[in-house]
Amino acid sequence: MEQRPNIWKRLEMVFSWIEDLGAWRLLLSLMLLAIWEAGSGQVHYSVPEEVKHGTFVGRIAQDLGLEVEELVPRMFRVASKGNGDLLEVNLQNGILFVNSRIDREELCGRRLECSIHLEVIVERPLQVFHVEVEVKDINDNSPIFPVAVKNLFIYESRPPGSRIPLEGASDADIGANSLLTYSLNSNEYFTLDVKRNDEEIKSLGLVLKKLLNREDTSEHHLLIMAVDGGKPELTGTTQLKITVLDVNDNAPKFERTVYKVKLFENAPNDTLTVIVNASDLDEGVNKDIVYSFNADTSADTLSKFHLDPVNGYITVKGNIDFEETKLYEIQVEATDKGNPPMTDHCTVLVEILDTNDNVPELVIKSLLLPVLEDAPLGTVIALISVSDHDSDVNGQVTCTLTPDAPFKLLTAFKNYYSLVLDSALDRESVVTYELVVTARDGGSPSLSATASVTVEVADVNDNAPAFAQPEYTVFVKENNPPGCHIFTVSARDADAQENALVSYSLVERRVGERALSSYVSVHAESGKVYALQPLDHEELELLQFQVSARDAGVPPLGSNVTLQVFVLDENDNAPALLPPGAGGGGDAVSQPVARSVGAGHVVAKVRAVDADSGYNAWLSYELLSEAGGARSPFRVGLYTGEISTTRALDEAAAPRQRLLVLVKDHGEPALTATATVLLSLVDNGQTPKTQSRMSPGAVGTELALVDVNVYLIIAICAVSSLLVLTLLLYTALRCSAPPTEGACRPGKPMLVCSSAVGSWSYSQQRRQRVCSGEGPPKTDLMAFSPSLPSGPVSRDVQEQLDGDIDLSAKVSNF
Repeated sequence: MEQRPNIWKRLEMVFSWIEDLGAWRLLLSLMLLAIWEAGSGQVHYSVPEEVKHGTFVGRIAQDLGLEVEELVPRMFRVASKGNGDLLEVNLQNGILFVNSRIDREELCGRRLECSIHLEVIVERPLQVFHVEVEVKDINDNSPIFPVAVKNLFIYESRPPGSRIPLEGASDADIGANSLLTYSLNSNEYFTLDVKRNDEEIKSLGLVLKKLLNREDTSEHHLLIMAVDGGKPELTGTTQLKITVLDVNDNAPKFERTVYKVKLFENAPNDTLTVIVNASDLDEGVNKDIVYSFNADTSADTLSKFHLDPVNGYITVKGNIDFEETKLYEIQVEATDKGNPPMTDHCTVLVEILDTNDNVPELVIKSLLLPVLEDAPLGTVIALISVSDHDSDVNGQVTCTLTPDAPFKLLTAFKNYYSLVLDSALDRESVVTYELVVTARDGGSPSLSATASVTVEVADVNDNAPAFAQPEYTVFVKENNPPGCHIFTVSARDADAQENALVSYSLVERRVGERALSSYVSVHAESGKVYALQPLDHEELELLQFQVSARDAGVPPLGSNVTLQVFVLDENDNAPALLPPGAGGGGDAVSQPVARSVGAGHVVAKVRAVDADSGYNAWLSYELLSEAGGARSPFRVGLYTGEISTTRALDEAAAPRQRLLVLVKDHGEPALTATATVLLSLVDNGQTPKTQSRMSPGAVGTELALVDVNVYLIIAICAVSSLLVLTLLLYTALRCSAPPTEGACRPGKPMLVCSSAVGSWSYSQQRRQRVCSGEGPPKTDLMAFSPSLPSGPVSRDVQEQLDGDIDLSAKVSNF
């Protein structure tokens, strides 16, 4: 076996032959040959035909620079275009061996060069190698004559030295194995003449040595033997049966022994190819000539050409294909009509010229589909092989790619292209590319072929889930049922499949002393947010937390959204009466009331609070009259809870007065509480001995009387101080309150002040988000005005409205 890449070993042998200047020139030529072969990128081997299965050809893995251990992991494979499985590679040792019978004549016919072209493809990374295995000829074909017995008719008048052309033998081998030598058995009349003319056509003829005498011998039987130049030699024979005839002694004579013409392929039928012409020196019938193809002319030639027997016109009658046959060699005979007829021979060589009649062929081998959208530039997507059966420029093919796309074609090897990635991919922009590869030859006009390539872009996790808003505001009424659905968050992921599969979770934190997960939960798949327990506005007005959305990619990507859950107040707390004490006088001891006090004198005050907010915490006071009782000399401030006289007390009034005060909020429905107030009427100068307590909903016990003057002084001082404080606070709020011009509720709030003798009604200050909007945080003072019935108002009510106003302040941060 011969291995061309090992050229340097041959150079070492040549060095030993260097003896003179001529040897140096030989060395230089061989070095240039080595450089050319090394740059060709091919590995060459040679193997004789007809060798046994398993015959060693070469160490292909070693010669390609590949390790034997990586052949299987890199998916080493060998493809032979059109030659089946003649050769195979042992993946265990990297040896190329003969897999099945190789017949050079069947594989290449009469071509001098016969090679098997192998494509070696490995992946990770992708590489393509080209290996050429030369099939060497052995002498396995004997010479074969066209016929086993050849009949010849020779006139006895034929002069000595006449040459009768014979069809020689053919040998399917090439080179020395097809070089034939001929021999003729001993004969006194004939000798064999073998020569090669200037047209490289080997001519075999039988030469007459002396005149024939039909009367002595009418038939001659000769044996011609052909021996090839192989080792061992192979032979073939044919018998000549020569019949000696009399009469016609002049044979026709062609103008030329060889006619050479050129003919384009695909020439239409009846196209004139050549005119052969022969003449005969005889006269009459012996001069009339009939043209015909030699009896040994092949059936293929007879199907392509027609010979007119009278005028010698050779015309086209079948399809002429350059790719099938490039040269026709036709033997033509001219026979006269003498008795016996005489014949001459000539050769017509028809060279077929190529036309651009073959469309290029495209074969696309997909190697990497689909393509990841983060694939690096230069990634090989597919291999494309092109071919054209035409020759010269008609067979030169170039490839182009359309439309504009992030791919390009690179020439990998002769007639091979690689489709590679030229710019970055984005699956979210384009999922599939429909590419068209066009192969066009260099003929005029040129022919082209197209092939479509569908490149799918595979997704990678390069997009995090995204919420429509960075923040959501949710309003929930307190006392909700446990597990109720309060909101649904939704995030969209631009990726696909598992990379777009979004799951939701809470971003855990502490809310006071408790974990956030004890208040709310979020469904991992639907994004629904649930309140796990009833929410209490009085305990928690605003619950702010974050929900995380995370996809299922590797690695996963995520984002957060903020939820602000405002707990809206409901009227679920009844007014509560304040107990007496230093903090505010609730559960107060009844004041002694002098009988001499005039109208409008404050004698007591009922204090109450409501745990709710807004209207639900806005309290009003109402004095309940006893059934069947006379008109009471006392009244209660509608919003202050202060009990005052409406007129001077009668001397006949009972010394002990029992008043029932109803405290009511403005919720829907309204909730109430009642307080009982005991008043002791004393004359001037008397000191009460007992005191009474106000107890909600129950009659107070007897209280010891106290000094009326002392309590009157204390009451006057307290009322005066509270009046001054109220006026100062009212003035400050009116001056400092900014106009509210937010996006939600334009206009400024209305401030309602307490009466001159009253106090602020209690309302808890709470922070509450009023609406969702842009802009910096603000502080708004929200005042609530009582709803008054339409129509005329009594004098007592009007007096109270003039002096009694409840101010509920609520601070909310924007």
